[in-house]
Amino acid sequence: MTAIAQLHAAAPAQTATRLELFHPGWYAAVMGTAIVGIVAYQEPGHIAVLSGLLRSTGVVMTALAALLAVGLGVPYLARLIRYPDAARRDFRNPLVGALYATFPAGLLVLAVAVAQVGPAVVTSDLALAVAGALAAIGIALAVVVSVAFTLSLFTAPGVDPASVNGAWFIPPVVMIIVPVALVPFVTRVGAANAGLVLGAGYAAWGVGLLLFVLVAAVLYGRLVTHPLPGVPLAPSLWIPLGPVGAGGLALVRLAQVGGPVWGDAASGVLALSTIAATALWGFGLWWLAVAVSLLVGYRRRGPLPFGIGWWAFTFPLGAFTALTVALARPWSAGVLEAIAALLFVGLLAAWLIVSAGTVRAVRSGAAWRR
Repeated sequence: MTAIAQLHAAAPAQTATRLELFHPGWYAAVMGTAIVGIVAYQEPGHIAVLSGLLRSTGVVMTALAALLAVGLGVPYLARLIRYPDAARRDFRNPLVGALYATFPAGLLVLAVAVAQVGPAVVTSDLALAVAGALAAIGIALAVVVSVAFTLSLFTAPGVDPASVNGAWFIPPVVMIIVPVALVPFVTRVGAANAGLVLGAGYAAWGVGLLLFVLVAAVLYGRLVTHPLPGVPLAPSLWIPLGPVGAGGLALVRLAQVGGPVWGDAASGVLALSTIAATALWGFGLWWLAVAVSLLVGYRRRGPLPFGIGWWAFTFPLGAFTALTVALARPWSAGVLEAIAALLFVGLLAAWLIVSAGTVRAVRSGAAWRR
């Protein structure tokens, strides 16, 4: 059975309700919106005259991401309860099953945004309490979903190679986001527990990075030996930027807050982490060139119909932009600051285009058709 046929077979009849047809990838909108807030608050480009505007943008986008998390979370959970068969059918489909990882990923990215932006709006303790609750739920679900989706692939009667797509990177990236979400708490849990939280962050990073490498090898082989994925899956080829950006960012942030644990070795750990993160950044820049080239090729062959998968153009690019900002400061590189600013402009443009397309799809009903 071809990949497209699998997708059609997994879809309920057209008489199904909108709740039954609710796409498992909707929480990518939370990820994409929250990352814009995170990056904006970091002031990419370090332009003094734009400082106030960027920080205000960070607060607004974080608030919007929180509203989306609630508004999308209700139907997301309601579908699991009311239509468990449809939810299981989607989860077992190699084309869309990995998108369930957007739910814990969205919670974790929102936790990072709240911890960073929250103290500008509410007390630091309240912001960290909310971030902690989001992180706790997100981490638990991240482990469950990443393990369950991998098992679903291992135990499937046979996976069509044509169904391999960039969405398979979402379970790895959600594990890589875990250490970034844990960073604010390393210095808040006391000296006795700081090492435990830091170690948990590195453990989650290891899981996510190795899964990323395994999936990357499978996807690379699929792209080399088979025709390119169908047009609806074109945005998924941008998703590798997510684990690269989040993975490098996690290394830098863990090293920055782990000073008390490392003691005299802290400066060395930070230097090595920065070098490793820069190596990941280099691969990300290379993949960005590949992804842009492939997208241009798709567009030359015809239109790119809008779908929920378009949100793949936002969070991955945002994570890579956040890594660029994080590296520009320790390297004291104006070129990296300039690249970060350009990437942020692209991120904003992508978010505006995808958001407008989402609103139109909801109004027309196209968002509920599969």
